[in-house]
Amino acid sequence: MHKAAEEAVTSLHDLSAVDLIAGYRAKQFSPSEVLEDVLAHIAAWEPHIKALYLFDPDGARASARASSERWQQGEPTGLLDGVPVTIKDNIATKGQPVPLGAASVKLVPAPKDAPPAARLREAGCVIFSKTTMPDYGMLSSGLSSFHPLTRNPWDLRKNPGGSSAGAGAAGAAGYGPLHLGTDIGGSVRLPACWCGLVGLKPSLGRIPIDPFYVGRVAGPLTRTVDDAALMMSVLSKPDRRDGMSLPPDPINWKAHDKSPRKMRLGLMLDLGVGQALEKAVRDVVVEAAKAFESAGAVVTEVEGILTREMLDGLDNFWRARMWDDLAKLTPAERAKALPYIVRWGERGEKLSGVDVIRGFNATMAIRTAVAKLFCDLDYVISPVSPVVNFPAEFAAPINDPDRPFEHICYTVPWNMSENPAISINGGYDSSGFPIGVQIVGRRFDDLGVLGMAKAFEGLRGAQRPWPSPPK
Repeated sequence: MHKAAEEAVTSLHDLSAVDLIAGYRAKQFSPSEVLEDVLAHIAAWEPHIKALYLFDPDGARASARASSERWQQGEPTGLLDGVPVTIKDNIATKGQPVPLGAASVKLVPAPKDAPPAARLREAGCVIFSKTTMPDYGMLSSGLSSFHPLTRNPWDLRKNPGGSSAGAGAAGAAGYGPLHLGTDIGGSVRLPACWCGLVGLKPSLGRIPIDPFYVGRVAGPLTRTVDDAALMMSVLSKPDRRDGMSLPPDPINWKAHDKSPRKMRLGLMLDLGVGQALEKAVRDVVVEAAKAFESAGAVVTEVEGILTREMLDGLDNFWRARMWDDLAKLTPAERAKALPYIVRWGERGEKLSGVDVIRGFNATMAIRTAVAKLFCDLDYVISPVSPVVNFPAEFAAPINDPDRPFEHICYTVPWNMSENPAISINGGYDSSGFPIGVQIVGRRFDDLGVLGMAKAFEGLRGAQRPWPSPPK
């Protein structure tokens, strides 16, 4: 075979879930063959990026063999039968501990799968590993007191983001097509942004989750919009354990093609609060808006809706919640957590009840502002992160526990308002590092957000090759 022809053949570990299912159905390859290719690729990458927790190749092989037999007989068990998948540390899987990325958490086996894990298992996924996260999921970083430091495959000196750190790194490195994360302030979208992936934060309650609380959602991290939609078709199935879940909705997740023509888009750039927007990020987002405009959308620049009072209120609310967890630990147990997290949480002890209520009320103020914003808009286009990247060893871009939320001003409002928002790669900086673009829709318009992201896949410029393992 000629060298050019060899390079044109996509490796099994790089195939999308949509293509894997088509290949299984056509008997071009089996789930066992795909898994072995993924495992070989992991062996080349994992010593460098440390994305995985509870890696179980033998258990995965048994699962893949069973799936291969089902496909051979033409009897797949679900929509994702035989597709490799990873699940974030904090999403419970039966019989395995849930350390929440923190050495201060006791390792107790989970009695059952959490809803998102249960849906993936029922759909026939080959679950070969959990993925890493920072302490308690309260950092946008791959830094953890429990897991080894997770690095970004695009540049090992850089952070993959968090808190779905391992999921983002695994997706960029090609550990199969599907990765499951969670997002309470940007924890799916930020790793997607910094790792060049598609990361969907659905409307609150669209994917049942347990435990559930304000702003917390599970969401897919994938390389393509079609794979994110395919994953949603499984993850969005009902589960009564989530008391905040939405009523079951027979959404046709395949029908996410959408024309931007005549859509009213708000371009949200400088917020007036938080970390300053870097020029490389601004340029990529402005180009994305121009691409939508060229496709017939009506683009209007809009002001940000987050204020300093709202951001500081959220900080107080989440500090108090963090301190509630830390205060239940002995001093020796608490000392095992990241010093950054302890220092951030400790200030919650000194907050008054009124301070905390005012902080929670910031979520309602954000909801009010977002509802008003979407009276006149169909979608909002914005950066995901104000910065291109930051060092792998940092807990956050500013790395200061007294200023912990300055980098999530583009992402956190949509958690508090419950709107669906997606990160999709828009371009690169001068060194070839990926830069994400965020598309936000009205509450419950998850399908429309996917559709706009799908349209953008066809509008954006050529994408660079995915990173290769170091030699």
